[in-house]
Amino acid sequence: MLDRERWYEHAAANRVQSVLLLAAMGGFLALLGWLLWGADGMIVLIATGALLVLFTPTLTPHLLMRMYRARPLPRAHAATLHAALAELATRAGLGTVPTLYYVPSRMVNAFGVGRPDQAAIAVTDGLLRNLDARETIGVLAHEVSHIRSDDMWVMGLADMFSRLTGALSLFGQLLLVVNLPLVLFAAVRIDWFAILILILAPNISALAQLGLSRTREYDADLNAARLTGDPEGLARALLKIERVQGAWLSRLFFPGRRIPEPSLLRTHPPTAERIRRLMELQPPADGWARVVTPPAPDPLVQALFSDPVRRVPRWHLTGLWH
Repeated sequence: MLDRERWYEHAAANRVQSVLLLAAMGGFLALLGWLLWGADGMIVLIATGALLVLFTPTLTPHLLMRMYRARPLPRAHAATLHAALAELATRAGLGTVPTLYYVPSRMVNAFGVGRPDQAAIAVTDGLLRNLDARETIGVLAHEVSHIRSDDMWVMGLADMFSRLTGALSLFGQLLLVVNLPLVLFAAVRIDWFAILILILAPNISALAQLGLSRTREYDADLNAARLTGDPEGLARALLKIERVQGAWLSRLFFPGRRIPEPSLLRTHPPTAERIRRLMELQPPADGWARVVTPPAPDPLVQALFSDPVRRVPRWHLTGLWH
């Protein structure tokens, strides 16, 4: 059972933060337009952003999964996961059940793509081998929550704001360089505060985008706990992923030492804070019934993959890491 009052408090705070961060990114973009071209530039940028949001084409989930070299996970080989995913999709109010995919990667990871009416969720070989059924279902619920909230679209919108801000900032700095002789020898006055904003704008927009990402992760955690009725299952999964994934990533990139990452530069919140928030949702209160899971991993899933994936994850030309 879930502490409903605590859940509503966290959910409301997350929604407010998401709206404020998106508004800040859009406002920064409009400010750059005003600094470069005045009121007309601001209006043109707002209109351009709206058109891009409405008409930007999106890749289908199937095509995105092909980029990860993922393949559909047959129901016959993972009956427990398919049944749990169908139940989670029903509880989340999705019109269709996301397609379940398998990614041959030793990374302990899962991710969802698509919109609420057409989506897919991928689980890696590393995740299936390191998490039990209860923990894996918690992770699936987290991804279903992302899909239900249309977080892929929200983060795509934030990414578009960030890219446009970076392009405008670069354009403004190039204009400054081209006109530098006039500034130096013709006693032309310029607004140095505006120049400072042009220089700092991409960094500020990127920090807002990272903050939005962390907020959406918190929200997905909370909604996953509500869908499963089992906050502890997801908390256990997060802790195990942190231990397994963090260990070999540290050996790969930072042999002999671990470099603490500043919280402002993280796409995901600190695991300890995510676990703390989840455990606050434990009893007492009325909540959704827990998704029934077996006491051990689905043996059919293990039978499908007789040999663990040993290939070290690497960066691909598609820009993806797996």
